[in-house]
Amino acid sequence: MLLGENGENVKLLEERENVKITTRGSILSVSGEEGRVDFVSKLLNQLYGIVGKGYPVYASDIDHAHRILAGNHSAEIEQVFLDRVFITSKKKVIAPKSINQKHYIDAIRSYDIVFGIGPAGTGKTYLAMAMAAASLFEKKFDRIVLTRPAVEAGERLGFLPGDLAEKVNPYLRPVYDALYDMMDFERASAMIAKGIIEVAPLAFMRGRTLNDSFVIFDEAQNSTPEQMKMFLTRLGFNSKAIITGDVTQTDLPPDKMSGLVHAAHILSTIRGIKFVNFSDIDVVRHPLVQEVIRAYNNLNHSETREE
Repeated sequence: MLLGENGENVKLLEERENVKITTRGSILSVSGEEGRVDFVSKLLNQLYGIVGKGYPVYASDIDHAHRILAGNHSAEIEQVFLDRVFITSKKKVIAPKSINQKHYIDAIRSYDIVFGIGPAGTGKTYLAMAMAAASLFEKKFDRIVLTRPAVEAGERLGFLPGDLAEKVNPYLRPVYDALYDMMDFERASAMIAKGIIEVAPLAFMRGRTLNDSFVIFDEAQNSTPEQMKMFLTRLGFNSKAIITGDVTQTDLPPDKMSGLVHAAHILSTIRGIKFVNFSDIDVVRHPLVQEVIRAYNNLNHSETREE
């Protein structure tokens, strides 16, 4: 289980750290530069401990574990990987894959308002959805409310046919996708029909008070400061709000300030509100996504210096 099918886990580590890993029976040997050997040995020992506790290790886990330990040599991978958040209807275990994801999960458990800010693919919305589903099934909350602004991503979609629900559904599709990944379609649809799970555009939040609710505000960078204030003041008793977004990908007009940027500026010192910032290191999508984010970040930094 540790070595992977056809030794793919070992091959991945050999490529990443330029070491040679050999196995003879139950003995595994690592050779190469001393510092790299020590690092890989520590990583393999920690992963072996996780395997011994019944956690299956895949190539993607090797990649995540490598990033965690490379960023912090004193990190305990077990504390991250074995923090099971939710088990989906497909028996898929959802758990954090980075130190920041672990901090994010802990923050959601401890705070009633949590901001998750960072690039695409860092699990901000997905983990929040998993925490919401787990909390609902544990009867900590009566319902889940999922919302996002109905703002076009740099394209003019023009007239959309259908009634109001059909018009806004394209904007909410990513939220539905994450929801259906947590539970089977029939169960999720039944909960939506009963109002236990509500998916609605941000404009539908005005004038409401959300009690006993786990509320997720996705793509918050596309809200204005006024909309952000409106949303945050909807929170009622025994409710929790998770606000996610990427401040580098706002689709607002150039003369409009992002409500997420504004909130980070004025709310960061309030006790009871927690901000968790993600980076490209936390990306859990295709490995090339991490490289794409770095390339654009480097471009933005160079343009800022030129200005």
